[in-house]
Amino acid sequence: MTTIRQHILVLAAVLAFFSPALRSEQPQKASRSAQEDRLKKLEERADAAEKAASGAMMEKDYITRTQKQYESYYQKVLNTQMWTLGIMGLILTGVFVLVARFSLKMIDEQTKTATAGATVQMRNEYARALAKDVQKLWDSNAADVKKLKETLTAQFAELEQNLKDRSDFQMQFVQALAEGLDDRLGDSLLTFRNALMTYRSGKPRNLIEAKAGARTARSIFESLRRKHEENYLDKAREELADSLYNDLEEELALAALQSPWLTPLINERSPALPEPPAPEPAAEGRPMATIPETDPQEPDLPFDEESDSCRLLNT
Repeated sequence: MTTIRQHILVLAAVLAFFSPALRSEQPQKASRSAQEDRLKKLEERADAAEKAASGAMMEKDYITRTQKQYESYYQKVLNTQMWTLGIMGLILTGVFVLVARFSLKMIDEQTKTATAGATVQMRNEYARALAKDVQKLWDSNAADVKKLKETLTAQFAELEQNLKDRSDFQMQFVQALAEGLDDRLGDSLLTFRNALMTYRSGKPRNLIEAKAGARTARSIFESLRRKHEENYLDKAREELADSLYNDLEEELALAALQSPWLTPLINERSPALPEPPAPEPAAEGRPMATIPETDPQEPDLPFDEESDSCRLLNT
């Protein structure tokens, strides 16, 4: 403000110095009053300018203070907002971390639940498949066991029947021998026939040797010879006509080797057939041959029931 005032005073002095030269025609008094008026006006202007300058300075100071206040206010607001944003960021970060952790925990629990469910399902499926396989194996084993049981039962039954037939044959043969020794030739003949029937029933199974059957048949005919001494040939012929001797050609032939008198009777029952020019050897069984009527090289052995029974038991 002092500088402005000095400028105004200098301007007034300059005007006062040059105004007499310009207006020399006027009187000094008028010039002085005019100068005084001018000076007053200038002072008034200077005061007004000073006041205006002072108001301007005050306004400037006010504006500056207000600006500084606003700046400090906005700075505080900015700092507050920055802190608020920082706190919000921290809060949001914490919330995000919590949400992420909760989500991961939920995902982990869901994964565990799904894994447990899948494990239980797999266990159930495996258990069902295993039970099905075990059932199939059980059924298969049961069928195999049943089949094996049936097979073994049939085999045991067959063995039991074979053993029974052998035992019956031996018992009947020995009983017949005993009855023959007691001169009960009728009972002996009947028991020999029962033994031969037992032999014939087991022949398809090769249960008893053909020699035993031949001894039984020979014993029947020898019993007839002893019982019917006069007409034993007729009785033997009638005996051979019985169907009991069907399919017993081999046994009859073996019996005829021990008792040659049976040879013509056997030939009458089954006459000899002409042999083919080139017969092929049979794979199984024995070839049938016609028994010649000539006497064998060995002499006719006497009918020894005790020796026959011993030989039969040894077989």
